[in-house]
Amino acid sequence: MNIPFEDSPQSTLGVEWELAIVDRASGELVPRADDLLVIAGSEHAGASDEHPHIKRELLLNTIELVTDVCRSTAEATEHLSQSLATARRATDQLGLELMCAGSHPFSHPQAQAVTDKERYTELIERTQWWGAQMVIFGVHIHVGLDSVHKAMPVLDGLVNYVPHFQALSASSPYWNGEDTGYASQRALMFQQLPTAGLPFQFPDWAGYESCVADMLATGAVEQLNEIRWDIRPVANLGTIEMRVCDGLSTLEEVGAIAALTQCLVQSFSDELDAGRSVPTMPPWHVQENKWRAARFGLDTTVILDAQSRERPLTDDLYDLLNRLEPVAAKLGCSSELSDVARIIERGAGYQRQREIAAAHDGDLGSVVQDLVGLLRHGYQD
Repeated sequence: MNIPFEDSPQSTLGVEWELAIVDRASGELVPRADDLLVIAGSEHAGASDEHPHIKRELLLNTIELVTDVCRSTAEATEHLSQSLATARRATDQLGLELMCAGSHPFSHPQAQAVTDKERYTELIERTQWWGAQMVIFGVHIHVGLDSVHKAMPVLDGLVNYVPHFQALSASSPYWNGEDTGYASQRALMFQQLPTAGLPFQFPDWAGYESCVADMLATGAVEQLNEIRWDIRPVANLGTIEMRVCDGLSTLEEVGAIAALTQCLVQSFSDELDAGRSVPTMPPWHVQENKWRAARFGLDTTVILDAQSRERPLTDDLYDLLNRLEPVAAKLGCSSELSDVARIIERGAGYQRQREIAAAHDGDLGSVVQDLVGLLRHGYQD
């Protein structure tokens, strides 16, 4: 099977940011995406019922902000800022609010309305109870690759950093009103879908093509976008897509994660251009690292390599940021990359949510109100 990989300038960037729509008073999720999109679409010249950068998602309680192809992290965050402002004008008219985290702390999953679209109806029909649980929100980062031959090595390189991204973004400790004990419930929930979870690792593009051919032949998928791996190549865009992250509550955090992704991909590309290889890890180490980060977040001890060396994840993150400083300078995202350290120092989303709940006698409505405030005003520190 031949899967053409489109031409894409190296390290160009695209970002997708899923946001939850909530009732202003109760904080409950509300199925108002269609109403929001009608208002947002009317602001855009030539739009019929949907803004080109504000999209529907699986559930009617969700919208997704999507950037154009960007040259820098700053350009991508500016695109998101403009779309967020448009969405905000719509929610203000409707008396609603927006928030972002990996999951909603207390709204019941199976009470959420599904968007009236054939692909979503088929997904729920096929996956049944598990599909109905997918009340989760994430951030997806696309980074351009200038050669198909880089796709699998870059994927392997990013797989080594799944726990780093998972821990930095972890923001789904609560599920249906209960503390799960995990930093990221979303990470384990999402992988219950067929073809979701960690990607397979292939030595070359032909190996990936063979896997896709088998999936299509057996009916595991009907089209490429039904492969929902945590990291995946997107052949028609010429990108590698990082899909590990829980929803991030502020634009600053989205910019930080986008910069870290872009810098890592560029660093792997540089290694390949120099004739060197990108190290890989055994899949059992990769699986263990993902579970550890989902469970313990930034307190994780991460497995570093095939020799089973271990280290506190935050120590490894600080060293990684130092190593990537020259790459960030080259890409013009030094400021955004430095914001990764601010996430570590301030605490990830799951930590803040638990702190807010503890300060309000366990009231999860206060957690939602804090998330609403974060998206609207950012961190006040």
